[in-house]
Amino acid sequence: MNLETFKFEIDGDGIALATFDVPGRSMNTLTGQVVQDIVALAAEVASNDEIKGLVITSGKPSGFCAGADLGEMNQSAGGGAAQDEDEQTKLKKLFDRSFVLNKTFRELETCGKPVAAAINGLALGGGLELALACHYRVAANDNPKLQLGLPEAKIGLLPGAGGTQRLPRLIGLMAASQYILEGKSMKADEALGLGVVNELAPTSELVEKAKAWAKANPNAKAPWDEKGFKFPGGVPNQHPKATQISTMGNAMISSKTYGNYPAQTNILKCLYEGSQVPIDAGLRIETRYFIDTQQRPEAKGMIRSLFVSMQELSKGASRPAAPAKYEVKKAAVLGAGLMGAGIAHVQAMAGIETVLLDISQESAEKGKAYSKRILDKQVSRGKMSQEKADGILSLITPSTDYSQIKGADIVVEAVFEDTELKAKVTKMAEEHLADTAVMGSNTSTLPITGLAEASVRPENYIGVHFFSPVERMGLVEIILGDKTTEETLAKTIDYVLKIRKTPIVVNDFRGFYTSRCFGTYTQEGMEMLMEGIKPAIIENVGRQCGMPMGPLEVSDSVGLDTALKIGRQYAKAAGVDANEQPSSQFLAWLVEDKGRVGRKAGKGYYEYGDNGKPTRLWPDLSDKLEVKVDECPPELKEELTKRFLFRQCIEVARCFEEGVITDARDADIGSILAWGFAPYTGGCASYMDLKWGIKAFVAEADRLADAHGERFRPNAMLREMAEKGETFYSRFPPAKQEKAAA
Repeated sequence: MNLETFKFEIDGDGIALATFDVPGRSMNTLTGQVVQDIVALAAEVASNDEIKGLVITSGKPSGFCAGADLGEMNQSAGGGAAQDEDEQTKLKKLFDRSFVLNKTFRELETCGKPVAAAINGLALGGGLELALACHYRVAANDNPKLQLGLPEAKIGLLPGAGGTQRLPRLIGLMAASQYILEGKSMKADEALGLGVVNELAPTSELVEKAKAWAKANPNAKAPWDEKGFKFPGGVPNQHPKATQISTMGNAMISSKTYGNYPAQTNILKCLYEGSQVPIDAGLRIETRYFIDTQQRPEAKGMIRSLFVSMQELSKGASRPAAPAKYEVKKAAVLGAGLMGAGIAHVQAMAGIETVLLDISQESAEKGKAYSKRILDKQVSRGKMSQEKADGILSLITPSTDYSQIKGADIVVEAVFEDTELKAKVTKMAEEHLADTAVMGSNTSTLPITGLAEASVRPENYIGVHFFSPVERMGLVEIILGDKTTEETLAKTIDYVLKIRKTPIVVNDFRGFYTSRCFGTYTQEGMEMLMEGIKPAIIENVGRQCGMPMGPLEVSDSVGLDTALKIGRQYAKAAGVDANEQPSSQFLAWLVEDKGRVGRKAGKGYYEYGDNGKPTRLWPDLSDKLEVKVDECPPELKEELTKRFLFRQCIEVARCFEEGVITDARDADIGSILAWGFAPYTGGCASYMDLKWGIKAFVAEADRLADAHGERFRPNAMLREMAEKGETFYSRFPPAKQEKAAA
């Protein structure tokens, strides 16, 4: 038996030990080669009389197995069938290929000999499914990072190697559905309490305990292979609580996903249908729904963006390869307001000595207090020791003295969006900054090339756009000025990775990428409002199409006074009189006449409670606007959904055409993380590529433009892509880097 990903040995008692250890990787995943090796293992154990039992463990200190290799899956999804094959032949080939892992695990489970898993750390997705196919599971009780779970639903998939069938048969449908539908993980004690694992032991004793069990249980079987097996808690149509899976479950899924996430719907079908039949039939049912889910654009987009691209960008895939790695040990933040305080906090959390500067010591201290509140909450919840919290807080030095910048590796200016003020603090900072240090500006709209004019080293100047609240938002938009060097970009990416954020890289333009595209969602909401569509319809469709909030609530969060100011600035730049625009007139009435500036004032489009949460839409909106549409049949909902999503995508396409963004991964990850574009799509570029295809997208955008206005009209680049059969990922692929930085 020739194994590439397992080490195999048989002890004197006939207990075989298969140590899972994929060469060249820090974590085991289920690659094609691994599956072949498990097939060989199952056959060897079943046929070799010398083997009395099998223990599977991991040779990786990081854990047991992190699941399927999604990078490999992303490349192969939908492939393997010839173009001229009929649909039935294609489906059979897909089924046979997808059923391999289920078939293999089942052969292991029914090999006629006891099989135990010694789980030392992470066992997620296919890793947990492998463990569930063993007859006994021993998990480490001394590894705080150990997690067991089936997280597939988080990336638009369902467990496809028995997870939807074995977990419910172990712990019952009600309990299992929560873990599978939400992709939740469990710790060792929790897994033991539920019955997912049978025993806990120190890592050093796992294999010994598993072997002892195998020797003592030569006739072991899975519970569901025992005669008279019954589901814990019963099954639908036979037990009232289990029946809730098919009744209340569907209602709950619809209320949370609005039908946008097919994986959850298919998981429910696997649970319900699989519980009505023996395990072998259940596994075939699971595979059919897995294929249905995997082939959908939602799964393809989510796997590509939320897993593959996110991992790549979070490891610095956009970083120029040539410059040496830049170690940021000290950083300065100019401005201790909400953004500056948040930036200082994430720097300190990453172990970076941080100087937090403001115009008064009181303001600087207030900025540091922001970190203290966050850390105190962590300590009170038992998530951090007081000693650790004190150490993090000690890294932040609040001050008014710019000379303390000396020795900083990077400065992040986070003062108000005022060109003169930013120029002033840049000059003050650079008096104390080394020639090799980075000067960054946290701006959301002001062009970096213009701001860099205040710098004595414009080649070291770069945009570093954070999002609020900084400690919770995972994205940083890096903006290149005309003179920004490759070395400065590399240093900035190293800084962003150190503070555990995901960087995207864009070129200079007013509003850059994220702020510019984000505004189209709220603008389309305003267009609908001006058309007389009932505000509640606008808000509900906005949420139901996958956005985190309705456009009016988003506008309240940003500030209606800010929206009015920006609108007037854009109108002036375009040579248009803002006072003649109905939307500007309405916003001026709302802000200047009624004083409704948004969430910060407790009143805007919405009314807000003392906790800052919206209680209801302001009823008097109808005083100024006549409601002409107060019903929303399915065809109107579909049209409004397209308007919201297409409007954003058209602006993203313009950013590509104008060279603002040059990597499709940045477009997708930026759209999801920065402004919350419907995650089930995989991002704006993937929505156009996968959900529609560029040719169909262009045709539908033209229809929307004819019906609702030129803002939907596709640009020349989109038309060219449609003619050539291109996608965003083929036209704007990741830049090739020759080698990683040292």
